[in-house]
Order: sequence, then structure tokens, then C-alpha cells
Amino acid sequence: MIERTFVMIKPDGVKRALVGDIIKRFENIGLKLVGMKMNWVNEEFAKKHYPLDEEWAKAVFEKSKSGAEKSGKPFNHNNHLEFGKFIQKKNMDFLIDGPVVAMVWEGVHAIEIVRKMVGATEPRQAIPGTIRGDFTHVSYSYADEKDMAVKNLIHASSEPKAAEYEISLWFEEKELHTYKNVHDIIVF
Repeated sequence: MIERTFVMIKPDGVKRALVGDIIKRFENIGLKLVGMKMNWVNEEFAKKHYPLDEEWAKAVFEKSKSGAEKSGKPFNHNNHLEFGKFIQKKNMDFLIDGPVVAMVWEGVHAIEIVRKMVGATEPRQAIPGTIRGDFTHVSYSYADEKDMAVKNLIHASSEPKAAEYEISLWFEEKELHTYKNVHDIIVF
């Protein structure tokens, strides 16, 4: 199943000069870069990238509450939508903090493969060999202590519906390219 997925190197990855290292990892595994650009997004665009919806707010609320309980720390929130807005704002502030590199990658099971390569959302939990596991180690608790978003270098679409939305948000169809590369010859 050949599919496309959206990947974004966040401001911390750009500022740390990791763009080339990250691209090379995707190329090495056989994925094909079909679209790429550098943008410095504004708050309005960041809100479109991080839309607030009921399902996402509930999931992030439960995940955060569970994490606080496991670590024995208080969780001083009781409304999932308000907490979702709080997290959305942190993510948006982080996204507009510097330029990002937006990309579309294509390949067999591209969404699943890229997610595995990126690693866990919390870098501290990301295993060595993943992008987050090799290049950062920030934790949710550290980010909370500093009142900031978790600086985790990279964003990757979570599933096909998200990939479709994110690709169409960041790219026009004419900015995406079809071509043959060496992997097309070997794999297909």
C-alpha cells in the first residue's frame, strides 16, 4: 500500500540544524520526498494545524491526567476542553517560534513507518534509534515545569485521515511531485 504522509520539522529541529539528518533517515529507509518547503507560520495557520476538537481534547486530558497520577503529581484540571485549549495554545506558541520544514513523504505504509521512525511523542519515552530517541530527551514534567510545549523536533501524521488533512493544509496539489527513484525500481 503506497501512501503519502505529512512530516514537519519543528522550530527546535530547524534551529538545531537537524534538517539534513532527519531527511537522510527517511531517504535511507526508502521513502520518497514528494514535497518540501520552509515556512514561518502565524498564529492563524498554527490554529489550523492544531485544531481543537472534543475527541482530541478528551484524549490529551486523559493522557495528561494519567501521567500526573503515575508520577504522584497533582492534576489541577477538571474540564477537558479548557485543558485542550491550554495545550493547543502551548503547541501553537511553539509552532510559531521559528521556521519549520514541511514535507510530504511517499512509500509503502509511509504513515506507519514514519511514526515508528519518529518515536514516542514524549522524547524521554522514545527509544534509541528513533529520531526523538536519538536527538532529544525532554519530558512532559520538564515542559510543565517550564510552562512550555514539549520540544520534540518533529511532527508526523498519526493516521490516513490526519495525513490527508495536513497535506492539504500545508501544500497545494501542484507542489507535490511524482517521479521515479531508485527505490521504485527495487521495490516495485
